Amino acid sequence: MTDQESATNPGASTRVVGDFLLRRREQISQRWADQTLFRTVFTVSRDEAVEAAGSLVEALAAVAASGRIEDLRAPGFSGMREQLTRMAASRARAGATPSQIADEVAALGPSIRELLGAELSGSDGEASGSHAVALTALMGTLRVLVMETALSTGEEIIERQRLQLLEVATPVIKLWNGIVAVPLIGTLDSARSQVVMESLLEAVVTQQARFAILDITGVTTVDSLVAQHLMKTVAAARLMGAECIVSGIRPAIAQTIVHLGIDLGSVITRASLADALAYALHELGAVIVDRAGHGGGQR
Repeated sequence: MTDQESATNPGASTRVVGDFLLRRREQISQRWADQTLFRTVFTVSRDEAVEAAGSLVEALAAVAASGRIEDLRAPGFSGMREQLTRMAASRARAGATPSQIADEVAALGPSIRELLGAELSGSDGEASGSHAVALTALMGTLRVLVMETALSTGEEIIERQRLQLLEVATPVIKLWNGIVAVPLIGTLDSARSQVVMESLLEAVVTQQARFAILDITGVTTVDSLVAQHLMKTVAAARLMGAECIVSGIRPAIAQTIVHLGIDLGSVITRASLADALAYALHELGAVIVDRAGHGGGQR
C-alpha cells in the first residue's frame, strides 16, 4: 500500500496502525509494563505486566484491523473488558479515581506514538499524519473505555461497601442462651430491613434461639413501611421457631403507630431492652435475683 493510498483512505491508515501494533507488540509491551497502570496492578512479577500489556496491544491491533477505532463495542475491545475491569478495580481499591485511571491510560500514548513516528520517519508527511491521527483516535477510545469500566467498577465497590455498612450497622447480639437481639439505630428502609431479617434468621438458626428481640430505641421514625417490615420480620422469626419481642417503642412512635392504624396486637412489646430480656428470661424459666440492696429479692 502506497503512502498516497494511506493518506486518502482512513480505513487503510487503521490497517497500517494494526499491522504496526502487531509488529511492535513486544517493544510496546516492555514499555507499557513500566507505566503506572500496569506497574501498580501487576506487582508480583514484571513478566505478568508484560503479558497483560501484550494482550492489550493485540486487542488494539484487532480493533484497528476492523476499522472500528472509535467504537467501544468493537469485538477487539470486548475481549479485553474483563482484564480492564480487574485492572480498574485494583486501581480503585488503591484509591485512584476514574479520572486518574484515565490519565494513566493516556500516559501509554507517548511511547507508542514515538515508535510509530520512528517507523514512519521516511514516509510521506500526509500519510504519516493520517496514521498518527488513527493511532490517537484508537488510544482515545481506549481511554474512554477504561473510564467507563472504572466508573462501573466504582459503582460496584460503593454498592458492596454500602451493603457491608448495613451489615455492620445491624449486629445480632447473643444476650443469653436462646436469646438474641438486634439493636436498630437510624433509618429503617427496605434494603436494611432485608439485612435485618436475614441476619436475625441466621442467628436464630445458629444460636438455636427461642426469643429474638428487635430493639427500636434508636429508630428515629416509624411509618407504615417500617411497621410492615417489622411485622414481616416477626412472622419470619416465628416460622423459624423463635418468638419475636419488639422493645424501645417511645411515646412519639407509639402515637404514630396508633394514628397509622397499624395493628401490633399479635406482637409482644416491651418498653425497653431490659424489660424484653427480663420477659424472655422468665419464659425460659430463669430466675432474676436483684442484689441492689433490697434483701436479695427474686423476680
